[in-house]
This record gives sequence, structure tokens and C-alpha cells, in this order.
Amino acid sequence: MGFKGVENFSHRQADKLGVLITNLGTPDEPTPSALRRYLKEFLSDPRVVEVPRPLWWLILNGVILNIRPRRSAAAYRKVWTERGSPLLLHTQDQCAALREQLQQIHGDRVVVEFAMRYGNPSISSVLDKMQQQGVTRLLVLPLYPQYSGSTSGSTFDAVAADFMQRRWLPDLTFISHYHDFPPYIEAMAKHIEAYWADKGRADLLLLSYHGIPKRYLLNGDPYHCECFKTSRLLAERLGLDASQYRTTFQSRFGREEWLKPYTDMTLKALPGEGITSVQVFCPGFSADCLETLEEIEEENREYFEHAGGQRYEYIPALNAEPVHIDALAELIRPHLEHWLSSPARDTEQAAVLANAAGAPVN
Repeated sequence: MGFKGVENFSHRQADKLGVLITNLGTPDEPTPSALRRYLKEFLSDPRVVEVPRPLWWLILNGVILNIRPRRSAAAYRKVWTERGSPLLLHTQDQCAALREQLQQIHGDRVVVEFAMRYGNPSISSVLDKMQQQGVTRLLVLPLYPQYSGSTSGSTFDAVAADFMQRRWLPDLTFISHYHDFPPYIEAMAKHIEAYWADKGRADLLLLSYHGIPKRYLLNGDPYHCECFKTSRLLAERLGLDASQYRTTFQSRFGREEWLKPYTDMTLKALPGEGITSVQVFCPGFSADCLETLEEIEEENREYFEHAGGQRYEYIPALNAEPVHIDALAELIRPHLEHWLSSPARDTEQAAVLANAAGAPVN
């Protein structure tokens, strides 16, 4: 078995610190064929769908991949941009802004890149790129504030699977969640307050998170608890009482029970409770994507208005807003400072020793 190395490696190459931010992923284009490739990779992950593999293989390949790609492609076409999918462009912008901020402080010894768990750019391809640049200490930050095995856990699986094939493993720091990190709470609060200052406030602030099957919670996944803690901390920072906000869960599929209350069912019921104006924000989404722009901003708006709601507004995700980048930098910076304060590898001695062993040293 061969292991991945670095092409034209030099033992004199200076060590660098790497920051890899990741998100869920996106198809390459809004077409049924591209969606089929993307959905097959995504839905084949046992972290995402915990169903016995032989049974799920039949369902996925016999039913879902013959129906869903065309529907999903139509939905993606509604939100597609000249730069690709919204998730891709926002993650690119987040990476560029974070790189600029961290390199202003630490110089070009810090390498900042982004990857997608599913689709492109893949985690493996970006790790290749970072190793070629001399990264020997790596921080991985999945942009999922609340931990779930189906998101952060799956990202760790992909990184670990890649490392199993590498000759030289970097020191690794993996940030699995930051649901109660004070700068993250503050960033969301300032973002919402800025929206209120411009648009005014509605009767209710609905905090909607991506759902997972209730079974995952019962088996020990902390996601549900972390979502509710994020909501509580955010509401406290905004000065909201229990009647002024709610926490709900979106994007369920299949027949089994998912985390409740459901976002769509809540929006259908609110006008009957006398709540006719609502603003929706998604604290679990670091960037706008199909789920926020098509499902929340459009589909759920129709549910609310059809039930008698009069005012419905979606508050965009943090995306690459300066307050968001500042919070992410604060999350990352202590780890970089720890590495920068520890002794670096003696590259000259390494080169001398490699030469003595008969290795070509350039």
C-alpha cells in the first residue's frame, strides 16, 4: 500500500499552520445529473441516514435517486448565481475574509482554505493542497455551530479517512461545536439588531434549525440541547422573553418522527394564535443555502400567509458579515497562538539529516 506524500518535498520547507473551514456541500451545477452525483454521495453517508445499509441501498438507488434529483435541480435553479450555489459563494467569501484577517495578524505562515463535506472542493483535495503548501499543524472548523453526528461527526470521519492514507500526519485540532461561544452569540445579536433597526420588529422571532430524527437525540446526539441553548443565550442577549421567540426545526423527510416543534407546522398555526407578523432567523446556518433561501424564505412564507399571516420576513444568515468573521477569528486565534508559541521544527537540521541519509535535498 502506498501513502500520499508531497511532490518535490523539501526538508527545508518551513512549517505552516493551516485553517480549514468546511460546510455541507453543493452540486456542481443545477442539473439532474449533477444533483444525482451530489445526493448519492450525501445520502450514502451512514452518519446522515442511519438505516441498515442493504435496505437503504435499495431505497436510495431504486427510488430516491430516480425522483429527487430532478426536483432538487429545479429548486437549485431558483437560487443559483453566476458564482455557483449560494453556499459556495458565501463560503468562498468567508474563507477570503478570514484569511485576510488572520494573515494580517500572523503573516503568511497561516494558510486558510475551505472545503465541502460532499461535492467540490472535496476535503481530500484541499488537504492535498494544504500539505503541498507546508501545513504541518491543522485546525479544522466545520461551520456547524451546534454539534451533530450527521454534520460535525461526518466531517471528522472524512478528515480521518483521508489521514489514513497520508505519510506525514499534521498535528490536528478539530473544533466540533461553538453553539455557546460568546462572540458567536454576540455576532448573531448584532446582526438581528441591525435588521430590526432597518426593518422594524415583528410579533415573533422564530429561530429555525435544521432537523434530525428524534431517534438520534434518544441515542445520545447533543444537537437538540445545543440548539435550545443557542436560542436561550441569543434571546437573553436580545432581551426577549419566552413569548417573543420560539425554537423550531425544519427540513425533515421520511416517515419517522424528527425533532419538534416543526417549523412548517408552527408557521401554519401562528395566525390562529393571533400572531400575524413573524421574522425567521436560522442560527444553525453559517451561510445562506438552498434550505434557507428556498425552503425558509419562499416555501414557509407561503404556509404562513396562506394561514392568514400578514407579515413574514427572513433575516439572512451571517454569511461573510464582519461581525461573523470577527467571531470565527476569535474562535480560531487561541489555537494558532498556542502553536506559534511552541518551538518550530528545525528545518536546516532536518535537511542536513535527510542529506546524510542519502535523500535529495533541494
